[in-house]
Amino acid sequence: MNKQGWLVLAVCVGLMAAAAFVLSTQHTRQKLGKPGVKVVDVPVYGQDEKVSGTNKVFLAGTKSVFLPPQVLDYESVVAPVSKIVWDWLPKDTTFGQRHYRARDGFWIQNLVVLMGADRTSIHQPQYCLTGSGWHIDSQEKVTISITRPVRYELPARKLTTTKPVKDPSGQTHVLRGIFVYWFVADNELTDDHRERMWWMARDLIRTGVLQRWAYITYFAVCGTGEEEATFNRLKRFISASVPEFQLVSGTPIQTVASGE
Repeated sequence: MNKQGWLVLAVCVGLMAAAAFVLSTQHTRQKLGKPGVKVVDVPVYGQDEKVSGTNKVFLAGTKSVFLPPQVLDYESVVAPVSKIVWDWLPKDTTFGQRHYRARDGFWIQNLVVLMGADRTSIHQPQYCLTGSGWHIDSQEKVTISITRPVRYELPARKLTTTKPVKDPSGQTHVLRGIFVYWFVADNELTDDHRERMWWMARDLIRTGVLQRWAYITYFAVCGTGEEEATFNRLKRFISASVPEFQLVSGTPIQTVASGE
């Protein structure tokens, strides 16, 4: 690396160190920003692992992120927060989680994790996926068309995953999973974890406001060869559900009227 390259690297490291210092010292005088998702006064519950054949239910928060009960032809049930997630994440984290099922049996898991004053609520999804046994085969930037309240392209990341599972007879089958995620805060929207971290530090330094970031995910499982069709179904579902709970839109797409 030449002298100029080393200088650029040193400047970048210095900026990151300064941002980390500010983040660690301003917690006593920072203000918490507005969430970019709808929060409602509805309790969210968690479920412990089975103990002596019973499930222990616990309160995981008096508020929750609103997710629509019905989207397109999908019905849903509220999914509890697992105890391992509740124990791991800060207690001021707010959750929203539903499992949606279409008439043909196709299901989608929708999860929103909203941070409070403790920014460690939000993390890269790769950790959770690999920790639950999924192997990430590929990841790519995608956009999803949203038409309400304005027409815009939602930036997101798509992960294609694989997981071997055994059926009751002991035979191993390979499942494929399509995982889509992005991050949103008050008037801010990105699919890039590093960009989110930079924006959070920048806003805190400039304004003293700790943006309240939310991490939004959608996940669907399919068979080998069904990945494209599954992603297309996910895109249609996301396009319909996002306007129901996300308060932030991307840059509107300008359209030209016919005849102009």
